[in-house]
Amino acid sequence: MIRTCEGCGASNRVPAARLAEAGRCGRCKAALPPLAAPVDVPDVTTFDEIIAGAAVPVLVDFWATWCPPCRMVAPEVKRVAAELAGRVVVLKVDTELLPQLAMSHRVQGIPHFIVFHRGRPVRTQSGAVSHAELRRWIEAVPVAAPAQPPA
Repeated sequence: MIRTCEGCGASNRVPAARLAEAGRCGRCKAALPPLAAPVDVPDVTTFDEIIAGAAVPVLVDFWATWCPPCRMVAPEVKRVAAELAGRVVVLKVDTELLPQLAMSHRVQGIPHFIVFHRGRPVRTQSGAVSHAELRRWIEAVPVAAPAQPPA
């Protein structure tokens, strides 16, 4: 995924496994903080890369611009991304632009949320929910134990 440095405007390629981590701009060395806002998914390939590679849970919001409940819940989704920066990656999938992605995840109503962990869905729900409920779903995902060095 490409992240833009707020300091110099440089484009920085960040692997999916590092999206929730702080980093540095390759050009100016300014801090690149962990993602603190939802990411609009541009295509299926990007979605698949992030879901498969993320080191933290991924909250996906399937939505559409014409959907009033989707617009109503958008600030709640943004709030969760900001509050849990570094502990979650939040994706937004526009079902009008990527209908095949919505169909492959059996989205029948929107807004529709899926929490992925280690590439697999662990929570799915349709309908508007509060940021507190979204946060509970993410916090319920078990934290991976650190890798043990070989003996």
